[in-house]
Amino acid sequence: MDVNKLRVGLVGVGRGTAYGFQFRNHARTEVSAICDVNPEVLEQMRATFGLKSSQAFRNYDDFVGADLDIVFLGTPMPFHAEQAIKAMEDGKHVLSELTMATTVEDCERIVRTVKRTGLKYMMAENYYYFHFMREWKKIIGEGRLGRLFYAEAEYVHEIRYLLRDPQTGKLLWRANRPPIHYCAHSLGPLLMLMDDRIVKATASGKAITMVKDVGIGAIDIQVGLFETKKGAIIKMLRSQVAPREPAVVYYSIYGTKGCVENGRSAAWEGSKGMLYIEGEGKAREIDCEISDPNLPDEAKKGGHGTSEYHVIRDFIDAIDNDVEPPINAVRAADITLPGLIAHE
Repeated sequence: MDVNKLRVGLVGVGRGTAYGFQFRNHARTEVSAICDVNPEVLEQMRATFGLKSSQAFRNYDDFVGADLDIVFLGTPMPFHAEQAIKAMEDGKHVLSELTMATTVEDCERIVRTVKRTGLKYMMAENYYYFHFMREWKKIIGEGRLGRLFYAEAEYVHEIRYLLRDPQTGKLLWRANRPPIHYCAHSLGPLLMLMDDRIVKATASGKAITMVKDVGIGAIDIQVGLFETKKGAIIKMLRSQVAPREPAVVYYSIYGTKGCVENGRSAAWEGSKGMLYIEGEGKAREIDCEISDPNLPDEAKKGGHGTSEYHVIRDFIDAIDNDVEPPINAVRAADITLPGLIAHE
């Protein structure tokens, strides 16, 4: 163990392994413990990170009591609040997969725990860090689009096999997740670009016609309509059962001086988009890549281009410099609560 490194514990083998690669590659961190309820995948994960058997846990309470500085939560959404709070109450900083929590009350509990403990909490909203989002932020920051007054987002990703196990027929945890609850990938980047937050939310969509006997997770489609503190309007479309291939992650922003949008091609492979700015000629095609071309291939091991690479670095910098992470508890609530309220 390197005493100069922050010790990281990963819970949840899927996303835990993906983020674990980024923690392992960071000069300030080392993976020191892992946790998963499945003994087979736990052993695979242990071997991947070269850990001892004593560093692998099946019980979260035992895991969170280990000698750690950071806990990464890659578990199902219904566990996020309880596990984040336990980790912080035990003195650990928390990097949590989205969404923050599944109820308004649990979002509030996390915010209060952060304020009480003084520890760092960050939600790993990796779409913030798509390369084209970082490029759009520069354009908007220069004022070239003017005042932003409208935005759209579409996230259509058919994952029927994650609602009900195709082999056993067993309902999985996402069967109880309304599509619009998973709103952070859509609202997070838009609110970051707009430097705004939502104050009013509503939605339409409760029909279940394509995938029966599953539950609210199989709602055909939901469309949310949101108003922001600065007076802008955001429309968001979400489905996890609509038959669309490839999946689409689409964004569009309108300002008083122009507009920008990415394409509707393969969600995680980049696309060709469009940028129009008054006084700069006709609309032009732009590259909307998710990976930063200036980073090495190692930076892509999180699974979504180079976004996880940037998430880890911002989180570690916040700890080292004792500043608020970019997506702290309050901001995480800002981009989680609108989906919960809209569905309600």
